[in-house]
Amino acid sequence: MQTHIAKWENSLGVRIPKWMAEKAGLTEGIPIILEAEKDIIVIRKKVYDLETLLSQVTPHNIHVEIEYSSGRKNPTGTGLCQFFLFL
Repeated sequence: MQTHIAKWENSLGVRIPKWMAEKAGLTEGIPIILEAEKDIIVIRKKVYDLETLLSQVTPHNIHVEIEYSSGRKNPTGTGLCQFFLFL
């Protein structure tokens, strides 16, 4: 598919057609990686892996368990709310 490069403030931009973005799994606001290789530019979705994410956890940014009372017991019956991150 042929398209044109447009000026976007102090940068250049290319419109990605909706069908092409959907096919590549790209949506507005997702982080991407741009790579320039001679006469081509490659766009890749940023992929997060659990090992990299866990390596960024420090004592300063780790979350603690939060006690709550909603009038119902949670499945563990402990009264503690536990948060999980599913990738």
